[in-house]
Amino acid sequence: MFITFEGVEGCGKTTIINMIYEKLKSMNFDVIHVREPGGVKISEQIRNIILDKSNTEIDDRCEALLFAASRRQLLVEKIFPALKENKIVICDRFVDSSLAYQGGGKRLGIENVLNINLFATENSLPNLTILFDIDPELGLKRIAKNSEREINRLDLQKIDFYNRVRDAYLYLADTNKDRYQIIDASKSIEEVYSTTLEIILNKLNENK
Repeated sequence: MFITFEGVEGCGKTTIINMIYEKLKSMNFDVIHVREPGGVKISEQIRNIILDKSNTEIDDRCEALLFAASRRQLLVEKIFPALKENKIVICDRFVDSSLAYQGGGKRLGIENVLNINLFATENSLPNLTILFDIDPELGLKRIAKNSEREINRLDLQKIDFYNRVRDAYLYLADTNKDRYQIIDASKSIEEVYSTTLEIILNKLNENK
């Protein structure tokens, strides 16, 4: 089972993912947890290039290609082998992030970015994608309050960019209803966590 988590900045995604990972482990599921961009040595090196605030000259198409390259390496080294061993893979962002951020936010076009990523991933898509949906303004306010969160190059965008990202996510959810589940991320962490866990356990039961 390949499960991915998506959402705009400040949606609480990473916090919930960590909680879900620990819960699944405690229930004796064979599960691994990876993040994008990164997760393996080469992908982490690409991540450093993408997120470095000094790399302001990165072209938008170059950025999309870097994400796809990082994703490819993570798939080959970690995700594909884990799935072959019938493990559950939970991934903090995947192809849909590129479709939303570069396709929608950077206006490169969802189809254009999808084509890059279908090549990179050998047409691989998750079994389940959970979208933590939140008004970008609320998400950015959460980030501003979190003094421990590092600000990277991708955080230096205006609100219109994040609104386009959210619109792209909602479009993707609407056109991929077979794998998308939308959760209201403006609710409390406890509510979001319990809803997320219920969705995942139901999906795992379906696939027994």
